[in-house]
Amino acid sequence: MTPLIHVSIIEDHSDMREGMMFIIHSEPGFHCTSFSNAEEALNAFRESKPQVVLMDINLPGIDGIECTREIKERYPEILVMMCTVLEDSEKIFNALKAGANGYLLKRSAGQTLIQSIKDLVNGGAPMSSTIARKVVDSFKQTASKPFQEKEPLLTKRENEILDLVAKGYANKEIATRLTVSLHTIRTHIYHIYEKLHVHNRVEALNKTGRNK
Repeated sequence: MTPLIHVSIIEDHSDMREGMMFIIHSEPGFHCTSFSNAEEALNAFRESKPQVVLMDINLPGIDGIECTREIKERYPEILVMMCTVLEDSEKIFNALKAGANGYLLKRSAGQTLIQSIKDLVNGGAPMSSTIARKVVDSFKQTASKPFQEKEPLLTKRENEILDLVAKGYANKEIATRLTVSLHTIRTHIYHIYEKLHVHNRVEALNKTGRNK
C-alpha cells in the first residue's frame, strides 16, 4: 500500500486554508493538516512532521519566510512550497534563499495544487510560470553584470537587525523588539556575517557604514 503524502497548510485566511484542505482531502493518497500561524505549526511539528508544507508569506507573528528558514534548519527533509499572492522579486528570492522548494501563486494554486505537490515529492521544484520567468530574468541580469558588482545584498530584515545592532541592542533585545525567537536573530546575524565576509559586529557595522 502506498503511504499517504502528509501535507500541512500554514495560512492565516480561513477561506483559503479551508479551500486548499478541501482540494487535498478530495485526492486519494493525501492527508492534510492546517495551521493559522507559524508558531502553532512549528510547535506541532515537534510531534508529527509533514512531508510537504504549503506556506503563506504574510502570516501574523513569524512570517512565512522566517518560518521556512526555521523549518529547514530543524527538519531539512520537509519540502516547503510557498503558496502566496506575493510575486515581487525580493519576496521570491528571500523565500528561495530561506530554503523554499517551490513557489505557487494562489490564483493558480487551485488548478495545479495536487500536481505541484506530486512534482515536489518526486524531486521537482514547481513554480508558477510568472515566478519562473522572474527567476530566469534575474539570473540573466546577474550573469550580465561585471564580477565586482555581484556583491550580495542584505535583505530588508537583515538591514533592520543591523540598524538595531548599530544602536547597541543585544540579540535578545532585538528578538523581543522584532517578536521573533533568539534563534532566528542568531541565524540572521550568521547570514549577515557570511554575506559581508566579516567575523563580528564591529566589522559588519564598519563594512556597511553604520559604525560612525
